[in-house]
This record gives sequence, structure tokens and C-alpha cells, in this order.
Amino acid sequence: MDFWTNLADQFNQAFIVGDRWILYIQGLGTTLLVTVLALFLGVILGVLVAVIRAAHDQQKLGRVNPWLSLLNGLCRVYVTVIRGTPMMVQLLIMYLVIFSSSRNQIGVAMLAFGINSGAYASEIIRGGIMAMDPGQMEAGRSLGFSYSSTMRLIIIPQVLKMILPSLGNELITLLKETSIVTVIGLRDITKVALLIQGKTYQAFMPLIAIALVYLALVMLLTWAFSGLERRLRANER
Repeated sequence: MDFWTNLADQFNQAFIVGDRWILYIQGLGTTLLVTVLALFLGVILGVLVAVIRAAHDQQKLGRVNPWLSLLNGLCRVYVTVIRGTPMMVQLLIMYLVIFSSSRNQIGVAMLAFGINSGAYASEIIRGGIMAMDPGQMEAGRSLGFSYSSTMRLIIIPQVLKMILPSLGNELITLLKETSIVTVIGLRDITKVALLIQGKTYQAFMPLIAIALVYLALVMLLTWAFSGLERRLRANER
């Protein structure tokens, strides 16, 4: 009985006293907000970088566009730097160096995670574009579409359907990585658990609770992407 009594006391201290359960909900809202904003920015960056790099790689021999080569070089540097440095270091540089005079922690976190996610998403999308049948581009151009219109209306929609599982994994990774925003003081759900642990001197209940929350969110996202993937496959039949 001592075990259960102690467990009940920890639950009471972690969630009930002072209506601390509200803090978890507020922290979860911050976590989801940063994730959604970063995902939106990351997909936009990923598509732009992927299209530029794919367009460069698909140039015909002897017909190299110098401006496209320059943009491709910048994109390669961006992808290499972002993929080659830790996410925490990027977040600290963004908060303490680039935006040192700003205290908009959510905005800084969104930019840092969005830029990081964009580098990984760009490689996923570029792989999908390069795997497409070249006849798709030729068919679009033969119908009078420009390169950008063919990409936007024909290629990208098919690519997104093809790479949906990989993008789902990137979203799940992004959601879990947002827990490091605690290093800049942003009160996400992980920060809330640490603050409550510091007040109660009991780590078990708050940390187990947020672990279960993250697990539930990942399972929900996995289920949603699996259902979307099945529906897209059904539409192809």
C-alpha cells in the first residue's frame, strides 16, 4: 500500500496541486504550435530547394544556366551546413547570435526548426522528383506548360504522394525534436515537466506523463499518415 500511496501523492503533486494540469495543456499547445509553424516553413523551403537542385541536375549537356548553377551551389551549402550541425547548436545560434535582441522565443524556434526541417525535406522531395519518369515533364511541356507550371501542376503533386511516408517520418522527428526548445527558455510541455519536477523534487510522474503524451501524438500521426496513404492508393485504382 505504501507504493500506491506514494504514487497517488506524486500524481497529486504533479497534476492536481495548484491546477498544474493546466500548465501541461499550455505547454502542449506551445509544442504543437512550434511544430506546425516549422513544418509549414520546412515544406516551403524543401520544395523550393528541391526544385532548384532537380532543375540543375536535369539540365542538358552544353546548356548550363549560370544563375541556376549559382542557386544550386547556395542550396547545396545550405543543405550541407544544416545537416552537418546539431539542431541544438542551430537553435542556440539563432536565439543568442542572430536574434540576440529579440525575445520572441516562438518565432525564433519556428525559424530554427523550419530551416532545419527544410534541409531534410528538400532531399526527400528531390529524390522523389529525380525518380519521376522524364516523360511526365516532356508531356507537360508539350502541352504548352512552362517548367514551373509543369512542376507545380503535374510533378510536385505526384511526388508528394510518392514521398508521403518519408514526410510523415520527418514530421514525427520534428515533433520530438521540439523538446530541445527548453534551452532557450520556451515553456513547451518538456519545460513544464522540468519546472514541476523542480518544485516537487519528484521526476517520475511529470517525465512519464510527457513521455506518454509524445507517444500518443506519434501514434496518432502514424495512424493519420497510414490512413491518408491508403486513401491515396485507393484513388489510384
